[in-house]
Amino acid sequence: MFRLVAPAARTIVDMSYARHFLDFQGSAIPSAMQKLVVTRLSPNFREAVTLRRDCPVPLPGDGDLLVRNRLLSSPSRSRNKTDGTQTRLPARPTRAHPGLLRSIIFGGAGTAWTQTATFRFVGVNASDINHSAGRYDPSFKTPFDVGFEGVGEVVALGLSASARYSVGQAVAYMAPGSFAEYTVVPASIAIPVPSVTPEYLTLLVSGATAHISLTELGGLKEGMKVLVTAAAGGTGQFAVQLAKKAKCHVIGTCSSGKKSAFLKSIGCDRPINYNLEDAGAVLKREYPRGVDVVYESVGGPMFDLAVKALATKGRLIVIGFISGYQTPTGLSPVKAGRLPAMLLRKSASVQGFFLNHYLSAYRASMDHLVKMCTQGDLVCQVDPGHLSAEGRFTGLESVFRAVDYLYMGKNIGKIVVELPHSVNSKL
Repeated sequence: MFRLVAPAARTIVDMSYARHFLDFQGSAIPSAMQKLVVTRLSPNFREAVTLRRDCPVPLPGDGDLLVRNRLLSSPSRSRNKTDGTQTRLPARPTRAHPGLLRSIIFGGAGTAWTQTATFRFVGVNASDINHSAGRYDPSFKTPFDVGFEGVGEVVALGLSASARYSVGQAVAYMAPGSFAEYTVVPASIAIPVPSVTPEYLTLLVSGATAHISLTELGGLKEGMKVLVTAAAGGTGQFAVQLAKKAKCHVIGTCSSGKKSAFLKSIGCDRPINYNLEDAGAVLKREYPRGVDVVYESVGGPMFDLAVKALATKGRLIVIGFISGYQTPTGLSPVKAGRLPAMLLRKSASVQGFFLNHYLSAYRASMDHLVKMCTQGDLVCQVDPGHLSAEGRFTGLESVFRAVDYLYMGKNIGKIVVELPHSVNSKL
């Protein structure tokens, strides 16, 4: 119980509602931030999305984390308290949110955070334009936030969330609204990671999609032949490696010599650069009995080619059809009229995979992938845009370029956008 005495009346303020710990002294949480917002529904990301520069920084609820675009440096110590313990200060209004009474927790009284260039990263996905077009949930009304995943540090958290997390901890997350300087993330879905590095970001959507779909639907066994389309992309790279770890023979389609070289470096047995070779002819000639599993994300003619390449009892897993996302319908035409007969003739199957329908397996999958990444057992290739015309993708304004770059098919690995933050010394 905390008592405040007003001049004209004696008031008792019940502090049981003060569920937030705000690290305002250690990290100077502002009152406003920048974020990307969908302001009109369109598959054209530049037309659909607006960068807003004066949005209120959200407060975390009881079970939430507030994640920000920086990694704290190792603290140097002042002559005050130096044991590194966390200190709860008396409830008081925050500078960022005047009038809100909150318990406050931060990284040790007297801690001096040295100035450093620090970073948070957000991932760009082909499906970002499906979201901006309102295809996933027709009930969404503009404006709404955009972006699916990020990695950063906890700068504030609710009381219940503090049982498992602390200010300064590095976390990765798959949650809506990641294209922002601050994102509120439910603690229940946050993934602790050893550091704020973009390699962990690659696992959240791209890695988990490959791991869960191949585990749940692929039925991979030693000696199977697995075809991965867009194999050098964000999720394709993981499908290749996971199939190789299951001792399968892996074929991967790609669009350039550099991508083909990358695929060889991660173990792909037969890269096919379809700009130099006829992929259908290669599959027919070199794999006359067909392939057992296809991991397909392109759609259109590539989907048709993959169906033709299926072996008896083969399985084709559809995780996307990027070739159609920029069209008004979001679809790329396929030869569906012949599909039932082709599947029946081979006792083959086509099955879709949407990550949100497999969230019961997500936590275990992420734990497994993070361990593999940390131990160096998995290549997590990131593409920060350094080979793009205007250079690296840095800052929220560069998300637009990053989406364009993805749809030009230039990336090798997962496209990431760096959100830098320079921290002034705090005593």
